[in-house]
Amino acid sequence: MQLTVWNEYHQERSDPRIAAVYPDGIHASVAAGLAEYFGANAGIGTATLDQPEHGLTEEVLAGTDVLFWWAHLRHDRVADEVVERVRRHVLAGMGLVLLHSAINARIAEALLGTSCRMSCWRHGDRELIWTVEPGHEIADGLPNPIELPAGEMYGEPLDVPAPDELIFITGYSGGEVLRSGCGWRRGRGRVFFLAAGHEEYPIYDHPDIRRALGNIARWAAPATPHRVIEARVPNSPEGWWRDAPSVPEPVEGQAR
Repeated sequence: MQLTVWNEYHQERSDPRIAAVYPDGIHASVAAGLAEYFGANAGIGTATLDQPEHGLTEEVLAGTDVLFWWAHLRHDRVADEVVERVRRHVLAGMGLVLLHSAINARIAEALLGTSCRMSCWRHGDRELIWTVEPGHEIADGLPNPIELPAGEMYGEPLDVPAPDELIFITGYSGGEVLRSGCGWRRGRGRVFFLAAGHEEYPIYDHPDIRRALGNIARWAAPATPHRVIEARVPNSPEGWWRDAPSVPEPVEGQAR
């Protein structure tokens, strides 16, 4: 399995408070948690906004099974062609995991078709992340609830389509709740939103969140390498399928 962790990587370099929590960037913490979970069973790369093509070239995406996306203040800096490129790869089968405020990213809007805006927010709230589908593979090995002493409240209604799979609901100190672990199918790909992950707190160093991220990656990964289908296909003579390459067999131990 090949995983890519994308991060706008802005606040860790511009705000000393965030730099103290994630000195190497949020992407580094997420990647470290995934490496801890998968060991030698996954390759893990990172990419950031300031790289050419934001680090998400056609080659990188073609080799990615699951893309993790963290963003907050630079949604509008992501180029249209990169948003479209990622969208095409998700529709072709690549998994996408939207972390925290990445639910407001343009790629989330492009795939979910709504504004993806929450109704309210507040910093510093305790989060109780309740599993509502305890038999689901994403919930495997997780306590119920996961307790985060401090995070960020996102309030309902959250303007997203009804999820195909709802795994987590979070309760906050002020009584608000959120559908905080939502899965959708888009084309051949799977998309998951995990709300936990406010940048002011070391949430991605939390062992239960790291396990959740690994479980989500397994769920989101395609059974076989994905391939983008071109908009135009050639005329196919009778019997073309006899010489067509066979579909690769699923990798042992991979999701699906």
